[in-house]
Amino acid sequence: MRKINYSKAILETLDAAMEKDDRVFLAGEDIGVQGNIFGATYGLLDKYGPKRVRNTPISEIAIIGAGLGSAVLGMRPVVEIMYIDFTNCAMDQIVNQASKLHYMTGGKVNVPMVIRTQGGAGAGDAAQHSQCLEGFFMHVPGLKVVLPSTPYDVKGLLNTAIEDNGPVMVIEHKMLYTTTGEVPEGYYNIPFGKADIKREGKDVTIVAISYMVLEALRAAEELAGKGIEAEVIDPRTLTPLDRDTILSSVRKTGRLIVTHQAVTTLGVGAEILAIVAEEGIQAKVKRVAGEDTPIPYAKPLEDRVIPDKDKIVKAALTLVG
Repeated sequence: MRKINYSKAILETLDAAMEKDDRVFLAGEDIGVQGNIFGATYGLLDKYGPKRVRNTPISEIAIIGAGLGSAVLGMRPVVEIMYIDFTNCAMDQIVNQASKLHYMTGGKVNVPMVIRTQGGAGAGDAAQHSQCLEGFFMHVPGLKVVLPSTPYDVKGLLNTAIEDNGPVMVIEHKMLYTTTGEVPEGYYNIPFGKADIKREGKDVTIVAISYMVLEALRAAEELAGKGIEAEVIDPRTLTPLDRDTILSSVRKTGRLIVTHQAVTTLGVGAEILAIVAEEGIQAKVKRVAGEDTPIPYAKPLEDRVIPDKDKIVKAALTLVG
């Protein structure tokens, strides 16, 4: 099977969706001539024109507002907020409007809007462009929250998101855009709420979110050299969350590490550990997450506060030893 990068997988998914359904349009900063700063929309302006590839002002309220209004009226917008940090500027529209209109109208109004955005540290983008805020949106009923970790997953999950009749947050880690992987040329989708076991093991379960899937797989490889078989699970979607796959693995291994770049306090890891505890599973647990601090600009400091392979290995050795 051919290999392409994460950014290319997004581009061809958007292209195919726009070709198939003229209700699908794009809106966001620098998505036109520049084709998005990560190349994920490059060439679509030339192919579909400015009515369907809307290059917007730097106004997150305008971007989400336009997407929300058009979705309610029957369009299927894919809007982009350049960096998840700035979804905060449009929080009322996302949290109080888009996520609740279907419920508040008794199911009469759908909001088939996809919000694509980028998060995560590792690129030296400092405190205002490096946050992982998926926990914010996992907390809001009515939103689906998707975090693809591979080119294969981003194509399949983005297809599902575009076809969904409710608002979907697709959160892409900026360090993934240049990563490559096998991706089928034709159409396929990946159902929400179905985790993927990226590596099987019997000694410790590692539930990894977004980019941390890559670090977890590196850690699992190193642990295998020490005689420890780690099972790496990628939830792929946080809302809905595949609890059964996670719980089944933890029952098998009796040990659980949850790793994400978001800060430790009230991160996704806390929710997953609570789910395991409520099931009455007796397991040794660890969180390997970001420190409770803004992300520093200096590379040595940034490396200090975010999790990585070595920190996962250290946690696993603590649990298994």
